[in-house]
Amino acid sequence: MSSTKIDRKIVKYRVQKPDEKAADNAAGQVAEPATDKAADAKVPANLGEETFRDKDGRTAKVIRMHEKLERPEMLVGSTYKIKTPISDHAMYVTINDIVLNEGTRYEQRRPFEIFINSKNLDHYQWIVALTRIMSAVFRKGGDVTFLVDELKAVFDPRGGYWQPGGRFMPSIIAELGHIVEKHLIEIGLLKGPDLSADQREFIAKKRADFESRDRQKDAFAKPAFPEGAQLCGKCSTTAAVMLDGCMTCLNCGYSKCG
Repeated sequence: MSSTKIDRKIVKYRVQKPDEKAADNAAGQVAEPATDKAADAKVPANLGEETFRDKDGRTAKVIRMHEKLERPEMLVGSTYKIKTPISDHAMYVTINDIVLNEGTRYEQRRPFEIFINSKNLDHYQWIVALTRIMSAVFRKGGDVTFLVDELKAVFDPRGGYWQPGGRFMPSIIAELGHIVEKHLIEIGLLKGPDLSADQREFIAKKRADFESRDRQKDAFAKPAFPEGAQLCGKCSTTAAVMLDGCMTCLNCGYSKCG
């Protein structure tokens, strides 16, 4: 068994796993091609890449998100506009996605970076810091959906504001969380709210009963929901009405009586 003499101070170390062939490539060593046996055993062929064999015997390289995955020349994305009553200028949120395994049955879009642009420079510092941290989390890979709950839980001590449609936003950061949630739903990383057939039928019936009555007009009521609806404590929408002695939300179906 050969030994290696270390004549310099050790300042950093890490344990190299057998499947980390990318490190060998960076050191100038040529990685051996994966064999069929390795493909059956799901042995990674490269950093963030795995070889799979399907039921028809075909092999495919499946790329996983990894913090060392390099940014391609072009990314696809979407830009969302945020206009709040507490600011004279709108904010434009751009989320760019990386397409993994493009053209295969493993194709998937994942968020890779986020940018926020606005004419209002009052919040420039925290906007830059927040977008850099969020982009780093996106590029890290893994489950990034936790960002939605963390952002939506931020409250402004000066008070929130109402969106068009009757939804209350506790802060600009919370609205950014809703934007990220909407984007993750569109690319398939999050499942959107889906009411069962019984719930939809129940809401439609209760809404029809309530619209047949006269109710006091609420300042935040919008045409989307009956006049006199109040704020729902679950979905923060002015869609809760008193039915059979119990407040019931016509948007999400939440009822204080269970």
